[in-house]
Amino acid sequence: MLDVPATTRARFSPLQGIKVIDLSKVLAGPVCTQYLGDLGAEVIKVEPCNVGDDTRSWPPFVAGNGAVFLSANKNKRSLAIDLKADAGRKVLKRLIAQSDVFVESFRSGVTTRLSVDYAALAAIKPDLIYASISGFGRSGPLADAPGYDVMAQAFSGIMSITGEKGGAPARSAFSPLDQTTGIHAALGILAALRHRDRTGEGQFLEVSLFETALAFLGYTAQTFWATGRTPGRSGSGHESLCPYQAFQAADGHILIAVGNDKLWKAFCEAVGLNDICDDMRFATNAARVQNFDETVAHVSAAIAGKTVQDWISILTRGGVPHSPIHTVPEALAQPQAAERGMVVSCPHPIYGALNAVSMPVLFGDHDRSPRSAPPLLGEHSVEILRAAGLREDEISSLISEGIVTTLSQATAPPRSAALTA
Repeated sequence: MLDVPATTRARFSPLQGIKVIDLSKVLAGPVCTQYLGDLGAEVIKVEPCNVGDDTRSWPPFVAGNGAVFLSANKNKRSLAIDLKADAGRKVLKRLIAQSDVFVESFRSGVTTRLSVDYAALAAIKPDLIYASISGFGRSGPLADAPGYDVMAQAFSGIMSITGEKGGAPARSAFSPLDQTTGIHAALGILAALRHRDRTGEGQFLEVSLFETALAFLGYTAQTFWATGRTPGRSGSGHESLCPYQAFQAADGHILIAVGNDKLWKAFCEAVGLNDICDDMRFATNAARVQNFDETVAHVSAAIAGKTVQDWISILTRGGVPHSPIHTVPEALAQPQAAERGMVVSCPHPIYGALNAVSMPVLFGDHDRSPRSAPPLLGEHSVEILRAAGLREDEISSLISEGIVTTLSQATAPPRSAALTA
């Protein structure tokens, strides 16, 4: 564990002074802006009055908020405003004129209807970094199509290679395309900010779930081009390495990763397969891949006779890469996760302690715990408008007309002693 307590360590905040207006919702955009907030940016999450981000209402709920929302909205402030009203859009543009980055994930055509498309915003803020997130991109035959993570997994071919051999297509359960598209957006924004530092120019950048999916297929696509064979499902196995998958032990599964021929020799020595180690059918990885089923059969027979813990001890001594297959609670409770500071807690003014997963980049010994918990809907509406220069009577008018809502106008969820995201 790091020697300096998190409460006394300095924060790494290279984006301090950068203001982000976030009109995105669900997961890809919020993940992007959460990373920017992790790096010190001021992030204003602009949400519809009364309902907020869709994921606020996605179960499971913890004290009234959806767990997905809680996972992707730390280090932000919430402004609840009606953008269908002229006065609401006027306020938004006032905020944008004072900001550096704008992030949106609307369906095609919505930004134009709201007059927040890139051309409109660049006219009032020429050096604005504008990030547009969509399902399939803003051009092409699918530009107008809705896009969710599972749709992009299906359309891109990812579901055709996910699941057990001979089984049905399977969804990757943690929404990898949403989350990685958010990372791509953050990467693009950082590059655009660097470009602006050098040139003074703003930038329009796009990311999409579909393009993230195709990028994920990098070596799989290259394998297809090399062989002409359509990739299929292989469970936990790998089309280019063997043995490199989960095997059934006497009391559960264990993952074994023999990544080269040196490790194959060590593996055979450890598990008692010396009689086949130098057999020409198995001596090289290429031969083992060619004789995949036979290799797996030999390994399966050897592994079945001992427990997972037995094999962990044996393979550790033998220097063979392996892993138990943990549940999510087991992984979160690992000493390694604690040592690396990946599971943290931050205070919430209503709920109490909020558990969260840290940003997975450690800068020296800097503190990477959240600066603030995910906001309640409209929690910061008044302070955001004041900071933007609106007078008290203007703010009161917006609230009385229902164009802006505040936390005091909503029913706060009950306090919970512990909240897990």
